[in-house]
Amino acid sequence: MGKHLFRSSPPPEKPTAHLSLAESAVQECMSNINAVISKWTSPAASSSDEFLFSTNSRREAEEFVTAVRHLQSTMHRLVSVNPSSEKLIYAQNLMQSAMKLLESEFHRVLKANREYLDPECVSVRSYRSSRFSTSTTTSVSDSEDESSYEENADEEHRFSGGDSDAMDDLKMIADCMISTGYAKECVRVYKTVRKSIVDETLHNLQMERFNLHQVQKMDWEILESKIKTWLKAVKLAVRKLFFGERILADHVFSSSGLIVESSFTEITQEGALILFTFPEYASKIKKLTPEKMFRFLDMYEALANLYVEIESIFYFESAAAVRSQVINSLARLGDATRLMMTDFESAIQKETSKTPIIGGGVHPLTRYVMNYLSFLADYSDSIAAIFENWKLSVPTPLPDSLYISGGDEANPEDLYSSPVSVRIAWVILLTLCKIDGKAQPYKDVALSYLFLANNLQYVVVKVRSSTLKVLLGDDWVFRHEEKVKLYADKFEKLAWGKVLDLLPEIPTDEISPEEAKVLVARFNDEFETSYRKQTSWVIPDPKLRDQIKITLSQKLMLVCTEFYRMNRFAYGMVGDNEAISRYTPEDIGNYLSDLYFGSRGSGSVSTAGGSGSGSGSGTGSSSTGKARGGRSSH
Repeated sequence: MGKHLFRSSPPPEKPTAHLSLAESAVQECMSNINAVISKWTSPAASSSDEFLFSTNSRREAEEFVTAVRHLQSTMHRLVSVNPSSEKLIYAQNLMQSAMKLLESEFHRVLKANREYLDPECVSVRSYRSSRFSTSTTTSVSDSEDESSYEENADEEHRFSGGDSDAMDDLKMIADCMISTGYAKECVRVYKTVRKSIVDETLHNLQMERFNLHQVQKMDWEILESKIKTWLKAVKLAVRKLFFGERILADHVFSSSGLIVESSFTEITQEGALILFTFPEYASKIKKLTPEKMFRFLDMYEALANLYVEIESIFYFESAAAVRSQVINSLARLGDATRLMMTDFESAIQKETSKTPIIGGGVHPLTRYVMNYLSFLADYSDSIAAIFENWKLSVPTPLPDSLYISGGDEANPEDLYSSPVSVRIAWVILLTLCKIDGKAQPYKDVALSYLFLANNLQYVVVKVRSSTLKVLLGDDWVFRHEEKVKLYADKFEKLAWGKVLDLLPEIPTDEISPEEAKVLVARFNDEFETSYRKQTSWVIPDPKLRDQIKITLSQKLMLVCTEFYRMNRFAYGMVGDNEAISRYTPEDIGNYLSDLYFGSRGSGSVSTAGGSGSGSGSGTGSSSTGKARGGRSSH
């Protein structure tokens, strides 16, 4: 294009004395400009690697732009003095040639320095300079993204594929073309080049244009992969692509706010709407189930965290559609989350399994609900916004079916002001009520209380070890820990009551041999019966298991040891060396230590007589118990 630029040839000059001062000024500007145009549009210039706006000729470029601006001002003066001057025609033709050269250079600088003008590089440079100035449009707040920006800044130092003055060159050309009335041509080139870059970048981020019908037809596995892709893309798009484009437009067209707005909006709006509409469409799929909630919370959290920056980048009135779409997507994501939470609560209430858990262990419902809630609590900021003003429909007073064994339950709304805390406390209450009902089928009442203790302990541990504790508070934890102790106490009394009742208080005098023998025989039978029954029972939580064993050991061992010491003969040989006692105090301690790890096979107890034999059997059981305990803890 440059080789065929029109170069005006003014007519033979009249004697200088006859030229007006205005005409002389125009003539001088034309001579300077004509020389530069001739040089940079010649065949030699077209075949070389040198350009007007490059490192080696930057001063000449600046002088050229100054001359063009001066020509514009001198033409205005000449019009006011001699509007019919022939020089105005030649000056206007020369101005058009100068604008064609500038337009050509503007396009070339945009294309040749594409890598340096990449939105990510532009946003990194802007971020780095914003650390020393507050004049930039927006900033990055969280430390993770700050470190990421610093890493990109380091990458920029190693970049050698572009002209570091490219942004200033573009600004110089744009200022000149705008001030001389050629803004339309300049903006047209800018929009064409930069929009292609934005579209290509979004394509590389795997952002596709979908309509609602297409999204609703996707299988969940496909949609979930699209959501994961979107989550990676949205931060890059907002904090680098759109932010970088905004910074570049602000810089290049700083002389005209209207041009900044129109160019930036036209370049980015289409891609931004594709990006920000996707969460809304995803929220409208027909099969929203509780298991899918966390992907939608991921999208909500990402958009909510970026909203301030989006609002700052797209603050123009012409970009209102982008801001509205973000707000709308957040609202739809919130609707979807509330719907899935309602379904989650409904699923708990409808859970009808009646088969008792073997050994009184933790019910799958308890595990599922508490794992779900602990994950949910990690989104506390997002669900606080989503659950705000969402009224919990709780009957007042609570029906009898919502009181669990061991004490009254308060209405969660009476305990918390936070809607999130109310909702989570309510879901846990529903779950514990269900668990209370599932304890009824156990034929052994002691096992039913062990089941309740195990499940409530699991709930308490999950709350204590997660963000749920922040939401529910120390008082909630304390109250439910007390209920675990209550269940454990009832379990101990029911499971070991007959054994404990056989042991008198520590005697001050020896009882008769006959009484001691009868007592020992009954104790043997009751202990073996209780032990055999409980070999398949389980206490999964190591802390609760140890607490119950320690309590039992203290109650049994203290009395047994003293009784054994004062009535040794009853534990000795009688008749034809038939052993009456099968368990020494040490044996009892060893057998207790082996309990509550689950099934023990046959559940048999050693019946060998005497201390030595009993101790040997007990020691073996004890070591096995520790090994099982180790696996359980692990």
